[in-house]
Amino acid sequence: MLAPISPTPFQTDMAEVKDGSLVDCSTLSHVDVLDAGADGAPASSAQPNPFANRGGRFWLVFLALCVSCFLAALDLTAVSTALPATDGKLCLTYVSTKVAADFQSAKFSWVGSAYTLTSTALIPWTANLASIFGQRATLFGSLLLFATGSAVVGSARSMEVVILGRSIQGAGGGGILTMFVVSQSEILVVDLVPLADRGAFFAIIGAVWALASAIGPPIGGALASAGAWRWLFYLNIPLTGIASLLVMLFLRVKAPQTTFKSKIALIDYYNIVFVAGATATILGLNWGGETYPWVSYKVLVPLIGGILAMGLFLWLEKGLEHPTIPFDILRHRSSLLGLLTNFLHGIVALAAIYYLTVYFQAVKMATAADAGVHTFSLSFTIAPMAIIAGISVVVLGKYRLQNIVGWALTVTGFALTTLLRVHSSKAAWTGYPIVMGVGLGILYGCLDFPVLAPLKPSQQPHAMAFFGFTHSFGQVLGISLGASILQNELSRHLPPEVVSSHFANAKYAYSAIPDIHLLPEPVQLHVRRAFAQSLRTVWIVMIGLSGITFILSCFIEDVPLTTETDENWGVSEKKVEPTPSETGLDTV
Repeated sequence: MLAPISPTPFQTDMAEVKDGSLVDCSTLSHVDVLDAGADGAPASSAQPNPFANRGGRFWLVFLALCVSCFLAALDLTAVSTALPATDGKLCLTYVSTKVAADFQSAKFSWVGSAYTLTSTALIPWTANLASIFGQRATLFGSLLLFATGSAVVGSARSMEVVILGRSIQGAGGGGILTMFVVSQSEILVVDLVPLADRGAFFAIIGAVWALASAIGPPIGGALASAGAWRWLFYLNIPLTGIASLLVMLFLRVKAPQTTFKSKIALIDYYNIVFVAGATATILGLNWGGETYPWVSYKVLVPLIGGILAMGLFLWLEKGLEHPTIPFDILRHRSSLLGLLTNFLHGIVALAAIYYLTVYFQAVKMATAADAGVHTFSLSFTIAPMAIIAGISVVVLGKYRLQNIVGWALTVTGFALTTLLRVHSSKAAWTGYPIVMGVGLGILYGCLDFPVLAPLKPSQQPHAMAFFGFTHSFGQVLGISLGASILQNELSRHLPPEVVSSHFANAKYAYSAIPDIHLLPEPVQLHVRRAFAQSLRTVWIVMIGLSGITFILSCFIEDVPLTTETDENWGVSEKKVEPTPSETGLDTV
């Protein structure tokens, strides 16, 4: 996916050392190249300090990637608190009252699902395009799509336009996620950072994501409460501009040097089958139990058809010399288990963020802004634990125990959240998510290593791209699974007299979250209790999924972390840059 698939080989015989001069890599061993000192002489062993000896361009590129990742995470988590107020106000303003009620029930989740659908379905193809046209062009195009989608949503005058804009945003966001994971993997793998030292950088990445996750809910909630939800999307535009500027100025990485016609011929068009299959599958997951019954043909046809299409894609890919799906990594037990645990982590992590917010708004009757603040105990715990976990991998050279402990704490955290009720104390709804945050934070810092450790450096970029896809697909399932459970449970727990008096149907109660405080007291208490009981079922399902993953993590092996890197891709730090034909560097 990310290894060069062009028949034109890279010319990677030259590498820069500290003084900016070039040395002939063919005369040095692999480790010698990694640790060459200022005089060009090989050092004795791998770098003891993973942050040492990095040029300014490396850090500026890393900053651009972090800003891009921050954007994607901020948008994802900010929308989770803004959704109820946003959807309700849009529907009630632009659609008649009767249509608005159906609008709220059928399309509420699509504001989030449209984003995750396109972002997930396009991840493999984005990675394929990056390997052909280069990381710089692909990342810049993704940022442009993200900004365009943000502008469309911000200026929308109907829910259909909102969903369209979120789909465009998702296409860009998926590209950002792919290029962030991919570029991070390639730059860190190539630019003198072997897997054994990479935990410190993964810790920074986890902290960036966690920071965005922490401030996203209160920002989204505050803007939604103030009726200024459009700025939630408009603010993406200048931030995207900053990231794009850094990418254009400083991202210089090796890329295949072929003609445009040759690059077009290298595109894996079988990805069209995968995109269609993934889209149909995600549609079925989103419709099931919420818009249509799970046994309805409207759910079963896209669900089964999508799975068959993705199976066809895998069969077609097996005959390719450079398949998009990295089949080799599926033969390693730890890599396969790592991908499975990563997929399940995507489900439970996003469900925790989305539905803990629902608890605060629907059960504790917090405003959207306050609900975001209340989630700080979860989100602000994740960042430091991700850093600690990542550094522990660098220090200990092991990752199995961290994964086991992380999943054990995640199970415990979800178990504690099942105790949350209408009248739960502040100590309870603040303290219980901390346990969950510690577990999820440890996993954010360590999930990559079981996937990467058994692989050669040249295989790791392929694995990281597939890693991003499985996590995103898990997030899609987490949102739709939680929404389906919540809607079905509300139908069971809301008293019939409450439904007949205040809602056209029990499922409409979900979109009425911002108006619960307006209900008369006896009805209000019934609705709050119904939400608390329904959310308890969501947490129980997450306990089961986390428990399964805990068992799987026990079978992960502590494979020694490699101290080698792949030199086919990397950041150019040359003071005097030769022509592309001399170095294979993308200097566009």
